[in-house]
Amino acid sequence: MRILLVEDDAVLRGVVLRSLNDAGHRVDVAANAEDADHLWRVQLFDAVLLDLNLPATAAPTSGLTSGLNVLRHARTRGDRTPVLVLTARGRTEERIAGLDAGADDYLGKPFDLAEVEARLRALVRRAQGTDDVATLGRLKLDRKARRFTVNSFPLDLPAREFEVLWELMSPPGRTVSKRAMSDKLSTFDESLGDNALEAFISRLRKKLVGSGAAIRTLRGIGYLLEATA
Repeated sequence: MRILLVEDDAVLRGVVLRSLNDAGHRVDVAANAEDADHLWRVQLFDAVLLDLNLPATAAPTSGLTSGLNVLRHARTRGDRTPVLVLTARGRTEERIAGLDAGADDYLGKPFDLAEVEARLRALVRRAQGTDDVATLGRLKLDRKARRFTVNSFPLDLPAREFEVLWELMSPPGRTVSKRAMSDKLSTFDESLGDNALEAFISRLRKKLVGSGAAIRTLRGIGYLLEATA
């Protein structure tokens, strides 16, 4: 998944960023309301992890005075990206304000990093209409365990190949354009080019032989993971 992490506390931001990266996600970060609004406007994300108490760097007339304002701006322009808001534990009014502004879920600080991952996964699953387990042919993806298997045997993949196959299985049978795939697997600091993507696709095709699933290239459109005989 490509996630926008919005948190002004540098220590907490670093801890969450490392946890999400270790889980295989691509993460862009913002430390204030203005940067968060800008990143959210120019890039599509699978989910946003948003602290409501953010410092404002823009002029007060911009309305970007808090994470709550950033969320309201996004919902006003029709952006339906799943949002998990972070609030101070025990601050009921913050949770209510976040949910009323369009947040999909909330988590009180301090929180468990595994719960952050689980809640984000659940939000994206609901938004995409996918289940924790996806099967195509003899290929199976367990999203909760972050594991691919073929005939119940683990399919070991390097991180980037894993991410490419994950996108093609979310859900299977969906055509994914090169641009969309590259965007999902990039950050503003690290971009995935067409040549690298094609190399990952080529290696995955070889590893999927005998799995009952294959990657088909739709010229000028993108890639499709489909069942084979």
